[in-house]
Amino acid sequence: MIMTSAVGSSFVYVTYIRSTPEQVWSALTESEFVRQYWLGADVKADWKIGGSWQLVFSDGTTADAGEILEFEPPKRLAIRWRNEFKPEYKAEGWSLCVMELEPVGEATKLTVNHSMERENSKFIRAVSGGWPEILSNLKSLLETGSIAVTGEEP
Repeated sequence: MIMTSAVGSSFVYVTYIRSTPEQVWSALTESEFVRQYWLGADVKADWKIGGSWQLVFSDGTTADAGEILEFEPPKRLAIRWRNEFKPEYKAEGWSLCVMELEPVGEATKLTVNHSMERENSKFIRAVSGGWPEILSNLKSLLETGSIAVTGEEP
């Protein structure tokens, strides 16, 4: 769901994954796992507060880059995030992506809130199309061992 307000734009996605918070956390932070569900992209990060973070396409192009603002395994991850490969998105500046994990019975509730202090952000509109595919793949991979959606890099 995309929301726009006087303070900016945000996209919120909630999914329940039949897995432990520790397994979901590992899937979000381990490069070899990320490549499987993030449509071929790879995450390169220094997983600590203040550490660098990058999402890199399979051809080596940096898609997005930023900094780890919060790192609280296996509960909360916040990344200051900017698009690097599309000039119109990069010009919008920095966004904030917060991922929260919460155990719910035998599942983990994963909430992703990606926001920006810009009204009607083109970047937030773009991620609102990507996150559902990526998170559906994450859920499917953890629950069944295979991804649900294959796609091409933008």
